Amino acid sequence: MLIKFFFTVFSVVFIAELGDKTQLATMLFASDKEVSKWLVFFAASAALVTAAGIGVLAGSFLSAYVSEKQLSYIAGAGFILIGAFTLYRA
Repeated sequence: MLIKFFFTVFSVVFIAELGDKTQLATMLFASDKEVSKWLVFFAASAALVTAAGIGVLAGSFLSAYVSEKQLSYIAGAGFILIGAFTLYRA
């Protein structure tokens, strides 16, 4: 059961991160010939691990006060608002 959950989380986050601004920024930094590719890799990895850690802590904290269903609605509404804002600015 744990391995199934691990691969579910891994797959969802991996697919969500493909082609997003984070990956594009990392590719931009890695394209600099004067910068170590390992430095870019480790800095980007540390940033993503930190961001994921904040997400886990925030989710743990919020789950004590907000139900999972309500949190799903809030997250969905947030994504819709971000998408609408992005379309408005385009």
